[in-house]
Amino acid sequence: MKIPCFLRDIALGAAICFVPIAGSAKISVIPEPQSIVENSGTFRLSPATSIGYTTDATKEYAEYLKDVLEASTGMTFQVKKGNAGITLGINNDKVKKAEGYTLNVTPKGVTVTGADAAGVFYGIQSFLQLLPSEIYSSHPVKGVEWTAPCVSITDAPERPWRGMMLDVARYFHDKDYVKHFIDMMAMYKLNKLQFHLIDDSGWRLESKKYPRLTEVGAYAGPEHNKLGGYYTQEDIKEIIEYGRLRNVEIIPEIEFPAHILSAIVAYPWLSCTGLQHELPRQHFISRDLLCVGKESSMKFLRDILDETVELFPSKYINIGGDEAVYTRWDECPDCQALMKKEGLTKASELQGWLTNEVAKMMREKNRTVIGWEEIITRGKVETPVVALIWHNVSDTTMAVPDGHKTILTPATHMYLDFPESSTPGEIKSATWMPPISLEKCYSMPVNDYSDSSTVIGVQGCLWSDQFIHGTVLQELPQLNENRSENYIDYLTFPRLMAVSEVAWGKESRRNFDAFKKRLTEHYAKMDAKGAVYRIPEPEVTSVTESPAGVTFTLAPSVPGSQIRYTVDGTYPTIHSPLYDGTPVTADSKQDFHAITVVDGKKTSLPVYYAPDYSAYKQYGRIATEWNPLQIQPKKANWNIDATGKISGNGNYEITFIPLKGDAKIHLGSLAIYKRNEKIAEVAGNNTLISEPVQYTFSIDSFEAGTPFTAVVEQWGENAADSHGLVLIRKID
Repeated sequence: MKIPCFLRDIALGAAICFVPIAGSAKISVIPEPQSIVENSGTFRLSPATSIGYTTDATKEYAEYLKDVLEASTGMTFQVKKGNAGITLGINNDKVKKAEGYTLNVTPKGVTVTGADAAGVFYGIQSFLQLLPSEIYSSHPVKGVEWTAPCVSITDAPERPWRGMMLDVARYFHDKDYVKHFIDMMAMYKLNKLQFHLIDDSGWRLESKKYPRLTEVGAYAGPEHNKLGGYYTQEDIKEIIEYGRLRNVEIIPEIEFPAHILSAIVAYPWLSCTGLQHELPRQHFISRDLLCVGKESSMKFLRDILDETVELFPSKYINIGGDEAVYTRWDECPDCQALMKKEGLTKASELQGWLTNEVAKMMREKNRTVIGWEEIITRGKVETPVVALIWHNVSDTTMAVPDGHKTILTPATHMYLDFPESSTPGEIKSATWMPPISLEKCYSMPVNDYSDSSTVIGVQGCLWSDQFIHGTVLQELPQLNENRSENYIDYLTFPRLMAVSEVAWGKESRRNFDAFKKRLTEHYAKMDAKGAVYRIPEPEVTSVTESPAGVTFTLAPSVPGSQIRYTVDGTYPTIHSPLYDGTPVTADSKQDFHAITVVDGKKTSLPVYYAPDYSAYKQYGRIATEWNPLQIQPKKANWNIDATGKISGNGNYEITFIPLKGDAKIHLGSLAIYKRNEKIAEVAGNNTLISEPVQYTFSIDSFEAGTPFTAVVEQWGENAADSHGLVLIRKID
């Protein structure tokens, strides 16, 4: 592959030509460096290669690199002070931008020079990406030529904040998985891990002063089948140190005033009502808030934050602050008395007061408060904070007058718990918004950064609430399963690489087609690293329609993979016909499917062409189709998944549209369930033959991330020959 030379402005102010050489497809660094020039020749690792450090600050990185190289190559490398076969150093006169580096690979040696220790670490990561993928293996691999192409790289990040959020509160992930997650972040130069430790479903951080937080608040369900876990303070110290060496700052998130039911279960006096609750085993958003009108609750909060600051060296403390419903505060005499004392007229302003109090407290401890965007939209906050903009990107403007900063993590592009596609067969994932494809994630707009920017960076988010919508994803500890880790990996990769590139570089330099080509070299790296990932579907390079049908030409999306296909509408398996490069013809697009097969057993979802429902778009979004197999001979309930189609409070219409068949279908009453709670019901006595049947209903207790089901009474009269569609739309 030959890529033309082009000029790009880089942050250092110079125009540098990116000059890959023909045949250099395997030079694939993610995120894309500001400048990479390929030179002739290769560098070869050998037992004679030593690793040198020129300053004491880089000694630990020399030891880190030694450990990585020895694990996979089986060789032994000497670490010494001074120049060596691989030399690591810091020179902030030569490399001026924070976290920046230069990497020079020649046949004689490798030199990494950083503006700081972080820059040295990132130069190491780029060097490792140049080596064979097996370099990431945790055990020695034989038969590999341990060479890297000779290159000169100059690079530095565009933004100081390049983050991921990992939700361990909804579902607990042990410290080994957290380390794995940190490793993968570091590999792709992400530097901030928001550790979502607290939520309604669990308190995951050991407190010496309030031990019931983990004794009671970390586990849900009966004793014989408890769900949960927590990190000891020693675990946390281990995780922090693991992240420090990899330039990943661990930022604790202590949620309040909402999402704190786990603490209220342990200490009921923290709430406005003082009632005893149980820790939820199924996801929901509790209406119980921390009672800020009681001094005892505020003392608890100060104590917990003091403990958190003592444990975490991070410059930032995340206080959550999202999705509070203020009914309890409106009804609480203590909270009302505080509002009167402070001259507040609305309960939402009480949250602003609380944020102010905590922000001042944290500033005295040289910490900055971070929270979801609600912390700057719920009352005036005078002390500068950082808001994670997850709902409305235009809310960044609200940060300007009060000197706040923001981080972009919009659910539309950066919530990786949404599936990558709407192809039937995607794993269980969030559906309250449309899928986020790799391309959509990569396309998130973000302005260039300057020191005066309101937006300081970009962050991806990975929520675990899907684990507790049911039992599908909950593990059986008796079997020592790792379903949860594989699930999180599958949703995260390869989209984490898109987050990385969005966060690292200028938007004007992004090119999705070029990114996809570079990404193909990273699937093998993830395999060697032990990361599960969503295998991409085969590339469809051409589609031609003719009287004979529709003809497809394909190309592999993963080097070394197979393509298996079908032309009869069924999903392919590893035993389906092997695509050999010859174009394949099917009667229609919908009849053709093809999958990627890696290592003979790991498969992608199929190439999928959704049926065209555009003729029915006035009825909303498709919820399901029906055929004779769904029709019952006598009255029975028909469950229709409405998750994602119910997207907020308001009025809705559900429409049943018959397409073919002559059976007379009866539809009775319809009910809407949120989880297992009936929240709406509509009486009905309808006959479905040739004309659509509609029901209208209202939703006033919507919760994001929560499953919704429409249940309708249905039966056929003497026959079941009926096919049709069910669609749902929001009226207002």
